[in-house]
Amino acid sequence: MAQHKSGTMKTFFRQWQLQSMVIPGIVWMFIFCYIPMFWLIIGFMDYSIAKPMLESPFVGLKHFEEFWTDDRFWRSIRNTLGMSSIKLFLGFGIPIVFALLLNEIRSIRFKRTVQTISYLPHFIAWTIFGGIMLSWLGEGGVINQLMIGLGLQEREILYNSDPKYFWWITFFSDTLKETGWSAIIYIATIAGIDPALYEAAELDGANRWQRMWHITVQSIRPTIAILFILAVAGILGSNFDQVFMLKNNMNMKMAESLDLYIYNMGLVSGRHSFSTAVLFARSIVALALLFMANYASKKLSGDGIF
Repeated sequence: MAQHKSGTMKTFFRQWQLQSMVIPGIVWMFIFCYIPMFWLIIGFMDYSIAKPMLESPFVGLKHFEEFWTDDRFWRSIRNTLGMSSIKLFLGFGIPIVFALLLNEIRSIRFKRTVQTISYLPHFIAWTIFGGIMLSWLGEGGVINQLMIGLGLQEREILYNSDPKYFWWITFFSDTLKETGWSAIIYIATIAGIDPALYEAAELDGANRWQRMWHITVQSIRPTIAILFILAVAGILGSNFDQVFMLKNNMNMKMAESLDLYIYNMGLVSGRHSFSTAVLFARSIVALALLFMANYASKKLSGDGIF
């Protein structure tokens, strides 16, 4: 043990220039992720912004009991689980398939062009991309023209005004915007696969699809497992920017996610302690989901985060 620790320290000091590059990230995480955790205590207080935090009266689990009996809270849970489940079970595999198909392209120039085009939407802010989506979904928009042209509908529909379409709109827009960017980690993992494995499989008579399944997919399986675990842990979170841009008064009953509920209660209504209690409870559930998803992944595939 002592020898191992000594070897680790020697490696650290030998690579001190590289090791020091993580210092800004550690400082950022400490300031913006760990120090703010102290303010979670206002979830157990009747906090008022007009006086010092520690002078606010302690009320215990009062706010936790309040949101537990709030119908609007449970509606936001339903909406969040609905949107996140669609993205998880239908959308999680899309970047994987995209990366696998992109890897099969032989022309380097064409592959780089496709990659660049697929990345671009990620760098467009939701304030802009959301406006584009609203334009596409409106009367006379691209979606209506396409659906009518294909004979799938007879008249124009105000998609974003009908609550029943909202979850699918979030799935479609998120997939369109993030598929290319989400595929980067899979593309990077695939790039690290030993080419000799493909050559050996080809000599053994494996066709392209067999090589993809037995070599490429199996090589990126640990990466898939880790990202799936993290996705399950974040199922109670939603893309706040996306929902905030696409919501309106007509689709609110299907659009108000848990993040939007916390925002409305905390910043709009000024119920800071109440919203902190909801956020704290959500974090506890997310941690539990992380451990459960990791345990299930380890049992089923042998791959996990820890």
